[in-house]
Amino acid sequence: MRFWLVLQQLALILILIITTDALNNNNETDHVSLLAMKSKIFDPFGGGALSSWNESSHFCNWEGVLCGKRHKRVTRIRLSSLGLSGTLSPHVGNLTFLRRLVLYNNTFHGEIPNEIGGLYRLKLLALEANSFHGRIPASLSHCSNLVDLFIGYNNLVGTIPEEFSSLSMLKEISVHENNLTGGIPKSLGNITSLELFSAGGNLFGGTIPNNLGQLKNLIFLSLDYNQISGTIPSSLYNISHLNVLSLAFNDLHGSLPSYIGNMFPHLEFLQLQVNNFTGQLPNSIGNLTKVKWLSFNKNEFSGKLTVDFSKLVNLVILRLQLNSLGSGDFDEMHFLESLTNCSSLEILNIFSNKLKGVLPDFVGNLSSNIHFFALAGNQLQGRIPPTIGNLVNLSLLDLSNNRFTRPIPSTIGKLQKLQRFSLAQNQLSGTIPDSIGNLSLVNDLYFSINNLEGTIPSSISNCQRLIALGLEQNNLSGTIPKELFQISSLSILLNLSHNQLSGPLPSEIGELKSLVALDISNNNDLSGEIPGSISSCTSLEFLFLEGNMLQGSIPMSMEFMRGLQFLDLSSNNLSGQIPTFLEKLPLINLNLSFNYFNGELPLHGAFANSTSVSVYGNDKLCGGIPSLQLPRCPIKKLNRNFFFSSKRIYAIVGTSILGILILISSLVFYFRKRKRESTTTLELLPKESFVQISYGELLNATDGFSSNNLIGTGGFGFVYKGVLDQIGDVAIKVLNLVNPGATRSFIAECKALKNIRHRNLVKIVTCCSSIDFQGNEFKALVYELMMNGNLEKWLHPSQDTSRPEFNLLQCLRVAIDVASALDYLHYQCEPTVIHCDLKPSNILLDQQMVAHVGDFGLARLFHPEMGISHHSTSMGVIGTVGYAAPEYGLGSEMSMKGDVYSYGVLLLEMLTGKRPTDLMFVDGLNIRNFTSQVLTGNVIEIVMDPVILNGDIVIGQRDNCLIAMVKIALACSEELPQNRMNMTDVVRELQHIKKVMFK
Repeated sequence: MRFWLVLQQLALILILIITTDALNNNNETDHVSLLAMKSKIFDPFGGGALSSWNESSHFCNWEGVLCGKRHKRVTRIRLSSLGLSGTLSPHVGNLTFLRRLVLYNNTFHGEIPNEIGGLYRLKLLALEANSFHGRIPASLSHCSNLVDLFIGYNNLVGTIPEEFSSLSMLKEISVHENNLTGGIPKSLGNITSLELFSAGGNLFGGTIPNNLGQLKNLIFLSLDYNQISGTIPSSLYNISHLNVLSLAFNDLHGSLPSYIGNMFPHLEFLQLQVNNFTGQLPNSIGNLTKVKWLSFNKNEFSGKLTVDFSKLVNLVILRLQLNSLGSGDFDEMHFLESLTNCSSLEILNIFSNKLKGVLPDFVGNLSSNIHFFALAGNQLQGRIPPTIGNLVNLSLLDLSNNRFTRPIPSTIGKLQKLQRFSLAQNQLSGTIPDSIGNLSLVNDLYFSINNLEGTIPSSISNCQRLIALGLEQNNLSGTIPKELFQISSLSILLNLSHNQLSGPLPSEIGELKSLVALDISNNNDLSGEIPGSISSCTSLEFLFLEGNMLQGSIPMSMEFMRGLQFLDLSSNNLSGQIPTFLEKLPLINLNLSFNYFNGELPLHGAFANSTSVSVYGNDKLCGGIPSLQLPRCPIKKLNRNFFFSSKRIYAIVGTSILGILILISSLVFYFRKRKRESTTTLELLPKESFVQISYGELLNATDGFSSNNLIGTGGFGFVYKGVLDQIGDVAIKVLNLVNPGATRSFIAECKALKNIRHRNLVKIVTCCSSIDFQGNEFKALVYELMMNGNLEKWLHPSQDTSRPEFNLLQCLRVAIDVASALDYLHYQCEPTVIHCDLKPSNILLDQQMVAHVGDFGLARLFHPEMGISHHSTSMGVIGTVGYAAPEYGLGSEMSMKGDVYSYGVLLLEMLTGKRPTDLMFVDGLNIRNFTSQVLTGNVIEIVMDPVILNGDIVIGQRDNCLIAMVKIALACSEELPQNRMNMTDVVRELQHIKKVMFK
């Protein structure tokens, strides 16, 4: 008996020894796995988060690592928002005790390793806000204890794995803001534990699966910004616990069931905007008593709005714009009375519907919190009720494009927080009330296209934050008050055209130094000369003075209006010769018709194109280009003795000989240089093979390099659109080899792009260096075609192109895309690539408005051992004026910090809509300190681009977003390179802004 007892004790000791050894081995496995992970991670701060991951302490004490108390195995890794980059090592799959892996808000790239599926104890996987690409690994379905899966804000592609249906404990799936395709898997309906499914901002198509209605625990469902079609399945209305239902920005259609408001007692956010829904808005919407946000805008809803909103006491935002709501009944607007009970209401947007009837007096009883009220684009009539003055917190009031009559109520003077105010395109009469001067914060004021009369009140000069004023097409009379020209904030538009204004243009007009567009045309009784002081309006791009009685000559001082693009002086009494300085201005359109100009017409600039200039009705003009069909000018007789002076003959002959010698030496130098460059080209072109495309194929692809296919020009060549049989649509950059730097640019771009691939970089198809059919050297680069052109055309469209919508969210997305590209070039490439010429024209936008950085013709490569390459660009300052870092002008070496500076300027340009070379930036003012005003005062509406300020976002939230972006831009564009952010931090901060502001 004693023998067996001793034997049992020995056995227990042996088991304990074996178990201890196994645990020690497993501990070592964790140790090795963590070090393997560290080897794949780049920590830009050096001694930062991973500095403690070394042998001086046990791995359980490393930063971001948590171990279990019993077995000392790794159970948690949390390395969020630390600016880390690199890839996620497959060794993570060996951490078999891991329950939480949190890496969100960094810049990790590469694929999510399949080995992660070995973490069968894993409950939380948070990889959001990184740059992971590739497919979602189906092996995650082996993580049977997984509860929360957050992989949004990455670059993932493919579909959601069907295998996820086996994850019986899964509560949250977040895959939003990726590039996922396919449909929403029906198998998700089997995960009955699911509480959150966020899949917005992808490329999902198909329909909403009917069996999603089985998810009885679902609280949050977001499928917005996809390509989902069909109708909302009836089963979805059975998910009674929903707090958020967002199906916006899809292709859904059909009508909403009459019972929809009875099915969601907990619903707080219902977002159905930008779809194709039809029919009447169901009355049961009035039963969504918890709702805070209702968005039905931009659909095809119609009929009378009979919803009783009085029970929606939590309602903050109601968006109904861009539908066909309306019936024509006398009580059409009665629904507004029920909205007076919604004491939390802040935004009410009903513009562009078919509402008729009158605006009732009880509109003044709406929530005291309302700051956005838009009824524009309806058919409302009668007076504007004076009670509108009760809405004292309004920052936007838009009643334009209706049929309102009678005078403007003086009570509008109570709306002292108004920033945007429009009554344009109505039938208002009477005078502009003096109380308009109380609107000291107003930025945009439009009373155009009405029947207003009387004078322009001088009290308007109190509106010292005005940036745009439209009073055109009324019956205003009297002189233009000089006080109007003393509103120095006017920077976008001043339009007084088509009135009955009289008298001279005040000399104070020159005080509008920041104004871009001035239209005082067609007033008939405006007289006197054009003031010479107008030349101080150095920001003017549009000047319309036609249809008046102006006289005298064109002031010579206008030579300094170097930004002028459109000038119309037609139908006046102007006289004298047309000054030749107009040739030097960047005029796109010049109209001088029906005046009394005389003498010879200039030949250059706008005068060289008959479609750009008009001079009809000036009978004493002569010369000009033949297509203008003006009479020839008289030939001036010259002194015959001039040609027979021996001194002049010697001078002419000597000058000719000297010129010939210079020409010959230049040609010899040029051809020697071309020969050297041709030899260099063969040596420096990348050895890696691109797609082989011949000169003949490129010729056919572009219809013989037809001007119809020309889509851009640059410093080193021309860009054509083409179609190649084996590839499809492409952009072809043909180098102009007469330019001395073209060959170097070609080599630099081929070398820079030969091995790099990133979602936000332009993909090069091939570098083509050959001989054309005439035996001439031919070099071209072939890229993938970007369907939405370059960012320059979105920020600064030409006059014949309407300004495209480029709202704050799009701006933020482009900013993140460009920053991600630079972060990749700076920290994830071998060798490092320094772009050296970042600007809007070098940022291309694809069909989904994803930004791609292109044009690497000035790029430099940085090898740690060899330093920065110098053969890749021409000599001199690198980059473009306004975007190039200041240290480059002092001869400093090109660096990543120079790219950061250019990025900062680019971001400021996107936010303000102004080029860094804008003529307003003089006397120490530049785009940086101009924008910095946002941080020191309440000037967001003045500084920021008005297009950026539009969009579906609460103004306070919008302003916070703008301020945060401005701070980043300013930190990037610091004068001293060492004070600038790095692109890794920029990406992280911008992604955080997007996550917080645009949930």
